[in-house]
Parts: sequence; C-alpha cells; structure tokens
Amino acid sequence: MEFFDTLRQIKTKKEAIQTLFELTKITPKIQNALNIAIEYHDGQKRKSGEPYVIHPICVSCIVAFYGGDESMICSALLHDVVEDTLCDIEFIKSEFGQDVAVLVDALTKIVEIKEELNPNHSSKKLITSALSFRKMLVAAIKDPRALVVKISDRLHNMLTLEPLTHEKQIRISEETLVVYAPIAHRLGISSIKNELEDRSFYHIFPQEYEKIQEYIKENKQSLSLRLNDFTEKLTNMLLKNGLSGSDFRVESRVKRPYSIYLKMQRKGVSIDEVLDLLAVRIIVKDPIDCYKVLGIVHLDFKPIVSRFKDYIALPKENGYQTIHTTIFDESLIYEIQIRTFDMHKSAEYGIAAHWKYKTGGIAPSLEWLNNLQYQDNTIEEFYELAKNDLYQEDIVVFSPAGDTYTLPVGAVALDFAYAIHSELGDNAKEAYINNAKASLLQTLRSGDIVRIISDPESLPKSTWIDAVKTSRAKSHLRIQRQNQIREVEKKSAINILATIFSKDRKIFERYISLKGLDASIHRATKDMGFLQELKNKIKQSFNSQSNFFAKIKMNMLKLKEIELENFLICSNRNVNEVLFDYCCHPKYGDEILAIISGQKAIVHHKLCEKLKDEIEMGVPMVFVQWVKKIKTAFKIIVALEDKKGSLASFLTTLANNNCNVMGISYVGYKSQFSTHCEILFETDMKDVKSFRDFLIRKYKMIEFSSLKDAYQN
Repeated sequence: MEFFDTLRQIKTKKEAIQTLFELTKITPKIQNALNIAIEYHDGQKRKSGEPYVIHPICVSCIVAFYGGDESMICSALLHDVVEDTLCDIEFIKSEFGQDVAVLVDALTKIVEIKEELNPNHSSKKLITSALSFRKMLVAAIKDPRALVVKISDRLHNMLTLEPLTHEKQIRISEETLVVYAPIAHRLGISSIKNELEDRSFYHIFPQEYEKIQEYIKENKQSLSLRLNDFTEKLTNMLLKNGLSGSDFRVESRVKRPYSIYLKMQRKGVSIDEVLDLLAVRIIVKDPIDCYKVLGIVHLDFKPIVSRFKDYIALPKENGYQTIHTTIFDESLIYEIQIRTFDMHKSAEYGIAAHWKYKTGGIAPSLEWLNNLQYQDNTIEEFYELAKNDLYQEDIVVFSPAGDTYTLPVGAVALDFAYAIHSELGDNAKEAYINNAKASLLQTLRSGDIVRIISDPESLPKSTWIDAVKTSRAKSHLRIQRQNQIREVEKKSAINILATIFSKDRKIFERYISLKGLDASIHRATKDMGFLQELKNKIKQSFNSQSNFFAKIKMNMLKLKEIELENFLICSNRNVNEVLFDYCCHPKYGDEILAIISGQKAIVHHKLCEKLKDEIEMGVPMVFVQWVKKIKTAFKIIVALEDKKGSLASFLTTLANNNCNVMGISYVGYKSQFSTHCEILFETDMKDVKSFRDFLIRKYKMIEFSSLKDAYQN
C-alpha cells in the first residue's frame, strides 16, 4: 500500500508531524498528546539513530488513517511514555481522562515479573511478552480499540525493522506472524494483515521471499498480459449482459508473496507449478448484483466447484463478505472475487471501516476474545493456547437449528460442543455429524451439521487434550484433569496414611473429614514435609486413645527416605526395589504414585485406570517422587558448516547451557559445505523442549533424541 511506503520513508520529526496533520483534524487534546510525547521522548533514539518520537507519531498516523477517534490517536501518541519514560499513568489520566488512560495502560508492557513466577533467564522474555499480551487482550474485551492501536504499533515496527539485529528481526517477525497478523485478520483489517504477513515472511524466509519476487519480476510482462486480457474479457462480458460501466469495477493482481508461499508449502510444489497466481476482483453496487455477476461468470467459464465459497450468504466471523470462485480460461486458472463497494471497504478496513466510512456492513465478531481462556495454570500455557487459537484458519459448521459456529481448521466434534456451552462439552457423550453417528474426536469440515448428545454421567477423557483444537476445550479438559488428579491424590493420601499406621483407611477418612483437611490432604502425595507433619499430628491426636497404638511400636512410625534409581520414596516400610506394572510407563517428570507389595514399590501414572481401581480398594501405598536433580542423556546429530571453529562454537553453546558432552563422532558423510556430527551429552535442565527449539532455530539439526527414559535401565 502506498500509505505504508510513505510511512517507511519518514526519517524526521517534522515529516511525521506533517503526515499526521494531513490525516486528521488536530484537536487541542491531540496537540497536547503530541507535545507530551515530544517532551517525554526528548533525547531518546531508535536503533536507526532517528528520534524515538517519530515512532509514536507514525503509529498515530496509522490509527488516523484507519479512522481512529481522538482517544485512539492520543493513546497512540502516548503508548510508550509510561513504559519508557518517567511519565506515569496517573498523569495521563489527569491530563486526558479515563478513556485515554485505559487505552494507554492496556498498551503498556508488563516489565516487572512477580517473584512467584520465578522465571529463569531463558523464559523471562517469554513470560514478559505473554503477561503483556494477556493484559492487552483482557482490556480489549471491554474496549477493542486497544487492539487497533496495538496492531498499528506493530505495523510501524515491522516497516522499520532493518536496523535491528538479525536475531531480533526473526523473533519479532515470528511473533507478528503468529499473533498480530491473526489479530488484524480477526478484526477484518486485511490491508494490515497482508502487510504484516509479507513483512514477517521477508525477514523469516528471505531466500524464499526473493525467489518469489524474482519469479514475478522475470514473468511480469507475461503475467500482466494475461491479467489484462482476462480483465478486458470479463469487462466486455459484463457490459454485454446489461451492467453499465458505472455499476462495477474490475481489479486484477498477482497474489501476495506470503500467500504464494503458503500455496507452495501446502501443495509441495514450486512457484511455476502454482496454478492460480492470478486473481481478479469484481466490485459492484448491490449484493444482488454479486449473484448476477456470478451467474454470468459461471455460464461463460468452467468453475472449479470445490473452490467455490459464498461468504456473502455465510459471512466470516470477522465480517468478511465476498463470493470466491475459481475458473478455467484457455487452460489458465483465475481466482475471481465478487463483492460490493461497501463489502470491499469492510474487507480492507474491517472494524475500522465503521469508523472511517460509516459503512453498514457486518461488524467483525469479537466472540473470539471471550473464547480465549485467561485462567490457565501457567502464563506460558495461556500464550501457546492463545497463539494457537489466533493463528488457525477457520471453518463454519452448523447446529441442527441452522446456527453457525466458527471453529479452527482441524477442530473436532468436542470443540463444537464446548463452543456451544461448557456444560455441553463437559457432559458430551456422542456426536452425530450430518445425521451419521460419529466419534467426539472426529475432525469437522466446513458445512457439517453437528449434533451433540449429552449425559450428566459422561465425562470426556483428559487424554483428549491434544485432540481438541480450541483453547476453550483444552482449558476445560485441563481443569477436569486437575480435578481427577486431585481426587486420586486425596484417596491415595488416605491410603498412604493407612499404610503407615497399618490401620483401616476408613479411620483416616473420618479423621480427615473431622479435622477439615479435605482441601489440603492431597498434598501428602507430593510434599514430604506435609506428610511428615500430618503423620505427627495424627499420632498426637490418637495418643490419648491407648488402644489405637496398642499394637504399634512407636519406632515403627518413623518415616525413612529411600533413594532408588530415579525415585525418592518416603515410608516406614522397607523398600528395596522399584518396578513398573504393564499398564503404564510414566516418563521422568510425569505425575506418579506408588503402591507397595512386599518390599517392592510399583510406580504408576496418576491417571492410570488400573491404579484408580486399586486405590478404591484401599491398596497399601507409599510416598514417591522423582529425584529432583537427575541428568538425562541425549543424542544429537547436527550438520555443521565445514569451516574452522564451527564445532568449537557449537560445543560452547552446549557448555553455556549446562550440557556435559560425553562423546563426539562424525557420522554419515562430509559434503562440500557441511559435516554431520553426532554428539552425546547429559543435562539436568527442566525445559529441554525450549533448548531443543533454540538449537533447531540456530543450527541445522538432523536428530535430537533422549537416550534414556526414566523407566528404562
């Protein structure tokens, strides 16, 4: 877009201010915000060396261009003063009122992390980003204008990313692609979404971007000729069928680089094998004319039926309305979009079209904001779920009554149940898809009619968390899983106490209930200190009842800590061996419990069905936990550049991340450019996944695998 190119070229404060004055009426409030931004950012520089204040002024230009009101423009000008200067939010509130203050606060990053989060160095940035992101989304539920200012802020950052280091360019671009471009899409602002995607694509995959641009440049003449010929053919056809030249407009274009790249990836083809590089848009006055044009097009060209989509009759959740059809013409394929002028404005400007053009189109639904779950166990989990929900493409499915529900591609029937109501999801028993009985985990397709049968006695399995796609379903299943584990832990704790005292478990059930320990008893399965304390309290409580301990020697109540292999066991019984049953093999870090048979502790996963039955029968149990400091061995195969120092650099990376290298060997082959190297190392780091992802981003990893699971010898 020409406007974005103009913003990119702004290098001085004067140019930025002049652009803002051209875009909006400068009210006293906006002038005051501009003055404060200039004053508080005075002396601050961007990485490029330009005055920092250019950035907030350019962000306010974008907000103004998209029809933002006075409060939005003021908050855009002030969005960094609270975070980066000595200005505080109370001053903003006193100068500009509650409306602007709430928007600025929503856009201010959280820089101080509470101690209880205890982030390590590698996760601190992630937690900071996630907390700030969640804060903005929570505020946006009440006032979605915050999202428009935020994506305008991100857009200007992406337009001026070049001065940053390559690593920062990649990190910011990846976040933009999976978080902020999808938000722009949800708000229906395709012009910002497209720009964010293409800018991110350029920085993340520069070689692929250049290949696509080079192909388009080399074939520009032939592509332009084909488009011009087809556009002329369409125009004549429409005029011949009764539409006047003032009733419609035909636009043509080569598809965007990122859109082309996605098609290449999905179909596994090169760019010259992508059939529908060319797109034509027909814009008319009235919705009924869209269908008249569609009829004309389908009567004269062969349509590809599977590619036809009517988003006018069934608008997307973001308010997008357009008919899509793909046709053949002289062995060439063209995508044709048909929409009205109002629909066109709504598609380009989304939620902002209602401010900028006062269009009567459909406003984007913001239900997705409410569907994002904000009460997850950890902020990292929330961030992953939110990104997953935002980044997904959508499908539309129907209830038997004809109500439409938008779900991510890959969603299953259980996702649909939770989309209707959380209680329906919790009690879902079976599903019918297009009147045929189906699994609750059957993947849905756009257009499916879905009916859910519920049963109060039915509970979805917590193991289905990975099968569902929406954060709403994942969150509810996780809560159910936590409740199930809590119940198992409570009963196990009672069994552990009964085993220590060699008494009937019912005695301890009554004791726990009378002492009001129902809410905390589960801790006895994972907190050794709490178990010891509880054992002593029970002992003191029953000391007055001589017959209770009549058959127990006092020294037999002393708990011993026994370390065997990777496990720490606490019991007054002798345990000399740890075994696994056939039913489950928990890996290191999984939640575990142990029953005792003779002098053997048999370890199970907490959600093991066989263990659940044995717990109900009151089987003897002992406290068990993983040995906290355990080193796990890994094997990696990496392709290193065939140059001096590449192996040393890689080994330094491992050493800096507390990895102890146990062996190195060259495997496979040595090519002209790289050498495959196999390295064995051990580490006690908890978040191996993040470390693996870091290595994959930085090096060409062929393999990364664990050499030993906890239950293997």
